Amino acid sequence: MTEQHSKNPAQVAVGAGVLLLGLALAAGAISIPSAAGYGGVGPNFLPWVVAVSLVLCGGMILYESLTGGFRNMEEPSGDAKTYWGALAWISAGLLANAALITTIGFILSCTLCYMLAVQGLKRAQGLHATSARALLMDLVTGAAIAAPVFWMFTQFLAINLPGLTSTGWL
Repeated sequence: MTEQHSKNPAQVAVGAGVLLLGLALAAGAISIPSAAGYGGVGPNFLPWVVAVSLVLCGGMILYESLTGGFRNMEEPSGDAKTYWGALAWISAGLLANAALITTIGFILSCTLCYMLAVQGLKRAQGLHATSARALLMDLVTGAAIAAPVFWMFTQFLAINLPGLTSTGWL
């Protein structure tokens, strides 16, 4: 006697979406030249690694969802309804970063993006940390993350990112 499995349409959709994304990336990777560069690896290597990984993951998700779904999944945490204010804060951070990165540089724009995104996440958790100290801590933490990333890319990898000055340090 076969066991009856229920299919969760949302899980099937996610699996199919990941699988299709992997196939689309593979279709795009076909057009990238495969001429081997330094170390025998060509420019199409990484797109193929990502495409194959997505196809495998999408296939596994799809298989799992079609054979009964994720059986041992915990109930999702958080509120039952969407908190749109958090989306607005995070979107504002991303849009501000995109708009200001060439004007105020990578470090300052990413610091602002971090601070706005953290404010959105805190508000989604019910924490309204708008005190001057909390905002300052968010800005300091954002700068502590953005500055080393900027320096790693500009000083060690020689990749140009928008800076505030032409020295390569800000």
